[in-house]
Amino acid sequence: MTSPDPTSPRRRRGPVPAWLGALVEPLYRRVIDRRNRRYDSGRGVVEFDRPCISVGNLSAGGTGKTPMVALLVRWLTEAGHQPVIAMRGYGAVAGRSDEADEYRRRFPDLPIVAQPDRVQGLIELFDRLHGETRDADCILLDDGFQHRRIARGLDLVLVDATRSPFEDRPLPTGWLREPVSSLRRAGAVVITHAQSVPPESLARLRSRLDAVLPPGTPVFTCRHAWTGLKVRTPDGRETDEHVGWLADRTALPLCAIGNPGPFVERARLAARRCENAIVLRDHAAFPRSLVARLARSEGVVLTTEKDWSRLRAAWPASASATVVRPVLGIEFDEGGGRLRDLVLDAVGEAGPPGPVG
Repeated sequence: MTSPDPTSPRRRRGPVPAWLGALVEPLYRRVIDRRNRRYDSGRGVVEFDRPCISVGNLSAGGTGKTPMVALLVRWLTEAGHQPVIAMRGYGAVAGRSDEADEYRRRFPDLPIVAQPDRVQGLIELFDRLHGETRDADCILLDDGFQHRRIARGLDLVLVDATRSPFEDRPLPTGWLREPVSSLRRAGAVVITHAQSVPPESLARLRSRLDAVLPPGTPVFTCRHAWTGLKVRTPDGRETDEHVGWLADRTALPLCAIGNPGPFVERARLAARRCENAIVLRDHAAFPRSLVARLARSEGVVLTTEKDWSRLRAAWPASASATVVRPVLGIEFDEGGGRLRDLVLDAVGEAGPPGPVG
């Protein structure tokens, strides 16, 4: 349960033993190829009469989709649009997804569809909203690159700088949902977590992406930054604090996310001292015994907003520990304005709402 080094290459092995992966991977590739050929031909694709943008990736696990989707929500709403987020809804507890809960806390008035059948969920949502002043004029697909059933005007694909897809293999030998060649479908690529790798690694990744992508496909680079902290004190109050609040405190990082490395790395930089991180598999439930032990501590439990969605339901009112969640933001060294223009161009002037075209 405790991992001394979440960035270790050992964590990058596939989900099955190498010998089994070598047997199964060719079958997996054939299934993916057949599926992609079907969607390439347009068969089985549903086109809504509202513009759609997908934010996705190649790898199983986290690449920073949630803060990117949140940034797109901000850009769209500032431009006068009313987006809806449609997602698979992983990590559901009692019927509620941890990822959807994170969006609901951040955007309480935003319509969210969180269910495996996103097409049906969107149809039902649009039927409910029909005729209301609060409608939805565009769709944001969270983790939509492989969900090709819904047509989209822009496929925005995120590539984690700390986990290059060129050094990975398709499932189950590695963690790629599709071969790297699938990046040719991308309308734009964003390299995330650039702050966590040396410049030469970033340049090498960029060069390899340029070699795979169709000419003219834009590639952007961004950093994930902690822009603030949500601090929940033992008496249940919640305050907003500057990241420097951690500088003279000891913290225990706790997470169950797809790529814990950047989170733990940033925690080590922010806190005066970090205890060994507790890292569970992505979307894992937190054992009651662990929650009870953490709640009794006198220190700071540092966790992610997504993990807090599951943790808070079990967090006892008598807890003596302080829970801190970083607020994630995305910063572009350059090109952020161009990406914003791409997003707004993909949405354009949304037409009158309706169910399915």
